[in-house]
Amino acid sequence: MASLPDHVIRDLCRSRGLVEPFNPDLVNPASIDVTLGDTILVEVQDGFKEVSIAERPFHMAPGAFVLAHTAEWVRIPNDCEAIFQLKSSRGREGYEHALAGYIDPGFCGNVTLELSNIRRYAHLPLSAGMRIGQLRFARLESKPLRPYSVTGRYQNDEGVQVSKG
Repeated sequence: MASLPDHVIRDLCRSRGLVEPFNPDLVNPASIDVTLGDTILVEVQDGFKEVSIAERPFHMAPGAFVLAHTAEWVRIPNDCEAIFQLKSSRGREGYEHALAGYIDPGFCGNVTLELSNIRRYAHLPLSAGMRIGQLRFARLESKPLRPYSVTGRYQNDEGVQVSKG
């Protein structure tokens, strides 16, 4: 399966709400950039603490783990799949994204991100609207019999989500 090119991503955003809000300036040759939403869940000793990053950045300490979400609402058509990948610039700065970047056909919602700071000494900022990653899309050979809209536990979830097991 080949990645969808820029003009197809633009068409799907405009005609089917693939990524909303749609900003054409975020479209790359074979992906679209996504930004951080305004709330994160910071790992603490007994679970997670909700932190707003709408007004002020949160600075992830070295080794910290944070759940975040895309500001964008994503609607994956039943005949497509998507992969979230960290922006290469973010990786070079020391951000890391866990390997949970696959997005099933039929998914609809904000995408939850698992972020870490792999730097040894420097804190890394997280702020609402920050370009954090990109979504790459591919068409399936045929539509699944049971898309994520039927089987998914995170369907239509807004904001950041903890594991539902």
